[in-house]
Amino acid sequence: MTPADVASAVVAAIRAAVAAGELPVDAPDAVTLERPKNREHGDYASNVALQLAKPAARAPREVGEIIAARLRDQPGIDSVDVAGPGFLNIRLSQAAQGELARTIVAAGDDYGRTETLAKERINLEFVSANPTGPVHLGHTRWAALGDALRRLLQAAGADVTSEHYVNDAGAQMQHFGASLLAAARGEPTPESGYAGDYIAEVAARVVELTPGILDLPDDEALIAFREQGLELMLEAMKESLAGFGVDFDVWFSERSLHESGAIEHAVEALRAQGHVYESDGAVWLRTTDFGDDKDRVLVRSNGETTYFAADAAYYINKRERGFNRCVYMLGADHHGYVGRLKTIAACAGDDPDVNIEVLIGQLVKLVRAGEEVRLSKRAGTIVTLEELVEAVGVDAARYTLARYPADSPMTLDIDLVTRKTNDNPVFYVQYAHARIASLLRNAADLGIARGDDLDPSLLADERESDLLGALGEFPRIVAGAAELREPHRVARYLESLAGTYHRFYDACRVLPIGDEAATDLTQARLWLVEATRIVLANGLHLLGVSAPERM
Repeated sequence: MTPADVASAVVAAIRAAVAAGELPVDAPDAVTLERPKNREHGDYASNVALQLAKPAARAPREVGEIIAARLRDQPGIDSVDVAGPGFLNIRLSQAAQGELARTIVAAGDDYGRTETLAKERINLEFVSANPTGPVHLGHTRWAALGDALRRLLQAAGADVTSEHYVNDAGAQMQHFGASLLAAARGEPTPESGYAGDYIAEVAARVVELTPGILDLPDDEALIAFREQGLELMLEAMKESLAGFGVDFDVWFSERSLHESGAIEHAVEALRAQGHVYESDGAVWLRTTDFGDDKDRVLVRSNGETTYFAADAAYYINKRERGFNRCVYMLGADHHGYVGRLKTIAACAGDDPDVNIEVLIGQLVKLVRAGEEVRLSKRAGTIVTLEELVEAVGVDAARYTLARYPADSPMTLDIDLVTRKTNDNPVFYVQYAHARIASLLRNAADLGIARGDDLDPSLLADERESDLLGALGEFPRIVAGAAELREPHRVARYLESLAGTYHRFYDACRVLPIGDEAATDLTQARLWLVEATRIVLANGLHLLGVSAPERM
């Protein structure tokens, strides 16, 4: 019996009481359950009686007793107590609790998936690194978090498109082209240019791919280096991210906004909403109507469109592509963009608290032996994605970067995340999965199969109940992490689950020893073990981390 089943039973009990005239209220469509910290209080608890007391004009305990009387008749419910001011403490029968193992095994890869966000069509933009340099450590954190969030949102039923915004317009591209041209000619890096060995490498590759490029006039050579360099950097960026397990559905070109007339279209769309005006020869958006500290220029007096205009066009483009929610994941230096993007949504006639979300991430520091390290040689002073992966591996990097809230600065300890000990969180979780896989191989070697039959009432040990309770929480954790945009909740849950499994394994012998024969309890525990393996694997998959069979 899953937590969702228990919640449905509570709703059914309330509806029965309402139908019988015992509760003069509108029955809720759903109720919230919690797992009591003290298991003596039961398997689940609900405060629904306190919520219904006022509309029912009854004391909370009286409402609780009415619901409890109906709930005790529901299948799988062993007992219901009304505690304190009116809390319902619900205890399941052993058979109903143990049945969860069968449910999980039957669901397999789909266990944990919900329809919580089924009505959402979400554009999730993350990384969006400038194509003027390698993917660095800050981008890598967004890659891990963003891809984990994409997986979570999909697991919660949302229709998600992952998107990388390519900043291929503006002054930085001119500086990039000039830097490549200077490197190819053996000249110093120009002012405002890009340094690092990678510039020389890209420049050399451009020369190799485009014979005669250095014979072109300066203006033509700059354009040729800029365009060929952009193509090479995007190829390298896609390759780096793919090696990290991150593939975007859409790579959206900023330049396309300028070339397609999307910016002009956006200005007119905003004008139609009544928020565009002209002053001093420029075109402005009246963002102060929605709390901005000053109005923003869309088109300068010389006719040039601003970066803000491109931001507005990009948001409107997303909305016109049918996304009801646009989620931006931006770096620590983009705090000022939050209010601006929100005002764009408001000026477009949208609800800035619904149609747009901006998540701001914080910096990552890399340490070894307690000292901050900088691994990069190719990129100058930054740590690249490839260098991080080379140092710690994809799994350790992805898990560790997704393990902390995005808005918290974090330190990635190379020594810790490469250590094969239980104080390394990713090892601890992966080892639990590998330990189960080893146990299942041993069972197969002994000729012991889980079989098709399960007597769930046999899973009555306290440690088995603890493990079943933890497994039952997984769908709620997934849904909550998706709704709150917090992948770290899945990582912390997996670590707790791994600990619960290890305690079960230490207390409850699964396989017979010596000449002992397998029993029905053996089979029941194999069902429970397989259910645990599935949840660990599903959780690791949501973080983009492998579930190894051997370690």
